[in-house]
Amino acid sequence: MSRGRIGDWAIAVGVAAILLVAGLSRQHAPTDLDPIGYALLTIGGLALAARRRAPVTVLAVTGLCALGYQAVGFDVPAVAFLFAVYAAVRAGHRMITVAASVTLLAALPLAALVSLHDTGEAFAQARDALEIAWLIAAGAAGEALRQAEGRADEAERTREETARRSADEERLHIARELHDSLTHQISIIKVQSEAAVHVARKRGEKVPEALLAIREAGREAARELRATLEALRDDGKSPPQGLAHVPNLVERARTTGLDATLTIEGQRQHVPAAVDRTGYRIVQESLTNIARHAAAATASVRIEYRPDALVIQVDDDGKATPDTALVPGVGLLGMRERVTALGGLLLAAPRSEGGFSVRADLPVDRTS
Repeated sequence: MSRGRIGDWAIAVGVAAILLVAGLSRQHAPTDLDPIGYALLTIGGLALAARRRAPVTVLAVTGLCALGYQAVGFDVPAVAFLFAVYAAVRAGHRMITVAASVTLLAALPLAALVSLHDTGEAFAQARDALEIAWLIAAGAAGEALRQAEGRADEAERTREETARRSADEERLHIARELHDSLTHQISIIKVQSEAAVHVARKRGEKVPEALLAIREAGREAARELRATLEALRDDGKSPPQGLAHVPNLVERARTTGLDATLTIEGQRQHVPAAVDRTGYRIVQESLTNIARHAAAATASVRIEYRPDALVIQVDDDGKATPDTALVPGVGLLGMRERVTALGGLLLAAPRSEGGFSVRADLPVDRTS
């Protein structure tokens, strides 16, 4: 039981005890209905334990209990009803609370008249049981706390919005810095390597493998930088790249001479945005690693939609063998961090038949 629930029950038991003591201490002619009166005093107090979860219901229960024990002959103040008024106004049920209070003020003299049979004394007992000043004080206290909590919530929202704006500004600043410091240098490398390859082929000379690697690295670096800048500049209004863009990755890999294929199994379903973006990044990073390090001729990308998971597997026929020592690079570590953050599992290892395999199992909560 939480601390708040314990506090609610402590107040409810305390009020019930006060009502019972008041009922026992007041002088009245004993009747066969006294057990009912004591029961109503107890129920009215204990009902306050639910005032946070069901304030309107508690308001009705405490009001009816007050009418009941007044009708039985117990001249006891409606303390529990005042607590219920406070809780209902704090929860924002002001009109219902006003209506219930007016109804109770009008009904209490009638309830007292049942046991006293004296109109003047009945009105005096009803006034003692519930005074308008008490009602106003209880309602005002509830309204004051409701407004204070509202101002606190608004201040919290303002702080969150300020933090988001600061994060957006910092993200744009980083994007500008990256653009200014890296884009020019990478563009020079890319243009120079492209020009060198073009000139060599035009002269009929053999293009050095190192030059081809530099050209491809420049292209990939430019793509990666562009994707990074787009992510940094993303303001949430334009959708980021996800599984729907995987065919573009595969087609781009084919332009480099890699025989890449894409297979989609299962019924294509909507997946959470984080899973969608992570799936795209896994395929992108895997194909990039194949182009850079695997010396592969073919690569296969398989995406399987399961009821509770998304499975992504990228295989190649490169130079890796089961005896190859795996040294995780930054890309592989990044993939593992993304998958682990989503509660998934990443397996990356050489295949028994040669080549390398990356498999990610990403859980998908279909109930969310």
